[in-house]
Amino acid sequence: MNRLSPEKRSQIIRCLVEGNSIRGTARLCDCVKNTVSRVLIETGEACQAYHDKHVRNLTCKRLQVDEIWAFIGCKQKNVPKHRRGEAGDCWTWTAIDADTKLVPSWMVGPRDGQAAIAFMDDLASRLASRVQLTSDGHKPYLEAVEGAFGGDIDYAMLIKMYGAAPESMKGRYSPAECIGARKTRIEGDPDPKHVNTSYAERNNLTMRMQMRRFTRLTNAFSKKIENHAHAVSLHFRHYNFCRIHQSLRVTPAMAAGVTDKLWSVDDLVAMSDAYWAEKNAPKKRGPYKKRIASEARA
Repeated sequence: MNRLSPEKRSQIIRCLVEGNSIRGTARLCDCVKNTVSRVLIETGEACQAYHDKHVRNLTCKRLQVDEIWAFIGCKQKNVPKHRRGEAGDCWTWTAIDADTKLVPSWMVGPRDGQAAIAFMDDLASRLASRVQLTSDGHKPYLEAVEGAFGGDIDYAMLIKMYGAAPESMKGRYSPAECIGARKTRIEGDPDPKHVNTSYAERNNLTMRMQMRRFTRLTNAFSKKIENHAHAVSLHFRHYNFCRIHQSLRVTPAMAAGVTDKLWSVDDLVAMSDAYWAEKNAPKKRGPYKKRIASEARA
């Protein structure tokens, strides 16, 4: 079977993590789009597995959570009957450390209570100490945070208030104007000075800039939710371990103490190769068990 060289796969990954689409990457790297998709799927799965194994026992102090919207295949209002459940609105839940800028947890799925519970359970499983958590006013967070953390958390909501859009803005592509925000303590003793979601919202911008499928008003949106999830995994693996944060002068993973080295894209390729070599390695056969003659006749 033909196998791309590590150099070619590194080139493809570099294009993807810098905001190029699948077809744009194929043109830049002189390969077909199916090759780019295969590299994305293989590397994305390996990145998710590495994150699940190594990003644990974190000593975060202040976390912010948010959700960012995208869609699969088409907008929700245009989903045909035969594609219901696999196309339409898709949300990515993210958590970011306000100090180290590490993204310890994310989840791709709907924006409902079950997704909130799964997301918070995953986030709580990665923490080793009590944290201050800030979210927006999305109600499913209330039950999800209580179930994942109980009373061992300092939790507050930042509830933003929006004004009505003026007549001149109706029908145009623009967000409503935020006219105020209310800080609400939910659990524990959160510090009001640190109740905000600014870093989470800035992280949303990074996602839209670095992943073409999140860029609005284009036709580069995801066509399959599986590939969408792989792209998110690749993005955050690169963001946490490979990209030096301009204000920290180190990667978020280095700032959080998860690693002591600066990872390169070549390291991601080597990690992916090691993951698939282990996963596809032939399994050892178990001990041979002789059958008793009576069992054989039966």
